[in-house]
Amino acid sequence: MQDLKGLILSGGAGTRLRPITHTSAKQLVPVANKPVLFYGIEALVDAGVTEIGIVIAPETGEEIRAAVGDGSSFGAAVTYIVQDEPKGLAHAVLTAEEFIGSSPFVMYLGDNLLADGLRGLVAGFREAEPDALILLTPVSDPQSYGVAELEDERVVRLVEKPKEPPSNLALVGVYLFAPAIFDAARTLEPSWRGELEITEAIQELIDRGSDVRSEVVSGWWKDTGQLADMLEANRLVLEEIGTRIEGEVDDASRVEGRVVIEEGAVVSGSVVRGPAVIGSGARIEDAYVGPYTSIGEDVRICRSEVEHSIVLAGSVVEDLGTRMEASLLGREVKLTRSDGMPKTLRMLVGDKSEIEII
Repeated sequence: MQDLKGLILSGGAGTRLRPITHTSAKQLVPVANKPVLFYGIEALVDAGVTEIGIVIAPETGEEIRAAVGDGSSFGAAVTYIVQDEPKGLAHAVLTAEEFIGSSPFVMYLGDNLLADGLRGLVAGFREAEPDALILLTPVSDPQSYGVAELEDERVVRLVEKPKEPPSNLALVGVYLFAPAIFDAARTLEPSWRGELEITEAIQELIDRGSDVRSEVVSGWWKDTGQLADMLEANRLVLEEIGTRIEGEVDDASRVEGRVVIEEGAVVSGSVVRGPAVIGSGARIEDAYVGPYTSIGEDVRICRSEVEHSIVLAGSVVEDLGTRMEASLLGREVKLTRSDGMPKTLRMLVGDKSEIEII
């Protein structure tokens, strides 16, 4: 088999994470202080796939180019492919045909996170050489996904967001294809959503008698397109960290559990309870940072409590008088409060906002 190429889809408007995605690509929102997109690139490189195409949208493409560069910092060579309109995953595949050529390839949705990486999946694909290998996971709400129907582990039917799901096995945002997928995608008409559906392209392969295989994911998988999933992904990634303290922690502070404090961060008069990450240049003063919290670069948390949250670079949280939890604050947000009854805060706050809780 030829060497596999990688194809990461990083277009899309990110409507489910607005207002954050009004000013930033959804694939660059960080989980444990690392952009979601970077996890996908690293997973491909770890599996030996280093020639990677990234499909970008005109609106957010420059931001992604600036963040990823030529891929050399990841040990990859990255080519950018512009998808002028979000016309579906199969349309994105066709847009990338010139880059892929005659190579088999891994397609990875740029806002997805996969616990166990891609190494085993890629190795199995190289060995068996099917026309397609899809990754599946059991879900509680299969109506929201593309769903597979299996007979003796053979894929016999795929349905996109079915009203009556044939199983609870949803397609994870990772697919491995031989070049036959291009001919299948060219036969498609737009779905009711106005998109060329990758599920229909794979179904075309099945109908032609092609070898379409599946594998059920063993670890966790997250589509980080919504706030709850982003926070859950942050929790799951933080579960894997070890302690590393390179910043300053004064004698009046306590650091408990597995915590990363980056160089240049300062913790004074505070409690940081892991798992948690404190980014470089951050200042935690007379505050409490609880488990499953990611504090970005140059954030300031003063006289406040933050838990199970993501706070992006340059934001300020001070004098809240109550605990902020299950929240995602954008870049350069200022969150303060005046006198008032303490109540729990739950927020999705866009970049450069300023909020005073009264």
